[in-house]
Amino acid sequence: MHNIALIGAGRIGRIHAHNATRHPRVALAAIVDPQEGAASALANECGSRVATLEQVLADPSIAGVVIASATDTHLEYSLRAVQAGKAVFCEKPVDQDLARARGVASALSGARLLLGFNRRFDPHFAALESRLHAGEVGALESLQITSNDPSPPPPAYVAVSGGLFKDMAIHDFDMARWLLREEPVEVFARGSCLVDPEIGLLGDVDTARTLLRTASGRLCVIANSRRSGFGYDQRIEAYGSGGLLRVDNVHETTVQAWTAQGAASDRFRNFFLDRYAEAYRREMDHFVEVLDGATPAVGYDDGVAALALAEAAAESARTGQVCRP
Repeated sequence: MHNIALIGAGRIGRIHAHNATRHPRVALAAIVDPQEGAASALANECGSRVATLEQVLADPSIAGVVIASATDTHLEYSLRAVQAGKAVFCEKPVDQDLARARGVASALSGARLLLGFNRRFDPHFAALESRLHAGEVGALESLQITSNDPSPPPPAYVAVSGGLFKDMAIHDFDMARWLLREEPVEVFARGSCLVDPEIGLLGDVDTARTLLRTASGRLCVIANSRRSGFGYDQRIEAYGSGGLLRVDNVHETTVQAWTAQGAASDRFRNFFLDRYAEAYRREMDHFVEVLDGATPAVGYDDGVAALALAEAAAESARTGQVCRP
C-alpha cells in the first residue's frame, strides 16, 4: 500500500483522486488546494484530509504526489517533490516555457516522474502502437493524427492556456513521437481563427494543421480544431509499407439502427474525460508501478520534447517558416 497526496482539486484532480481511491494499493492521504472549499469537498468524498504542500513534502509516510494544479505550478511543484524524495505524477505540460523546462532538466531528467500524457495509456492507441511496431503493416511511413474538440472552451480558459499548440496539440506531438519512434527535425504549421473570434482577439488560433518531418523522411500531419460539431473527434491513421492501421472514434454504445433510411450508429463520446476514462485509470495503475520502482513510461524528457515541438509549431504558424524544435 502506498500513501499519496493530490495537489489540485479541480476537474482533472478529481479524476485522479477517485481513481486513486478505487485503487487497491493506494491510499489518498492528503489533498492540497489553495481553494479550501474545493479541497475539503473532495477530501470528504474520498475519505482523505486537507493539508498544505509543505506538510505533504515533509511527511515521510507519503511516497508520491499527483500534481494536477495550475500549469504555471507544474515545474516548481515537481522540483520540490522530487527533492523531497517523492515519486511524482504530473499533469501535462511540464511548463509553458521551453527554456525554463530545459533549464531544470538535470534535476528532473531520469527522476521518478510520470508525465500525464494519458493517451499513451488508451487501450485503442496502445494496441495500434503495439501492432505497428510488431510490423503488422510493414515499416511506418506516415501518420495522420486528428484531434478536434466538440466545442471551443470559454475565452477565459484560452487566455491562460498557453495557446492551442501547448494546451491542445501537445498531446498529439507526444503521440507522434511515440508512434514515429524518431524525433521530428522539421515543423511547419499554419493556424486560423475560424470558430470563435474571441480566441483570435486573445492572440490564439482555434484551427491548425501541423506537418512534422523526421530525419529519415517520415511525415506526420496533425489536424486540430476547437470545434468538430459532432463530438470529441480522436482518430489516428498509421500508413506502413504493407498497409494501414487505424483507430477510429469511440461511440457512446455499439448499438446501431438499420432501417429503410440506412444504418445509424450512436453518438461519439463528447468529452475528453469520458473518451479517456480508461486511459486515466491505467495511468494511475502505472503510477503505482512507478511507486514500486518501475521506470516511468512517459518521463520528463518526453514532456520537454513535446513542448519543443509545440513552441516550434507556434513559431512556424507565426512566421510561415519551417522551424526546428
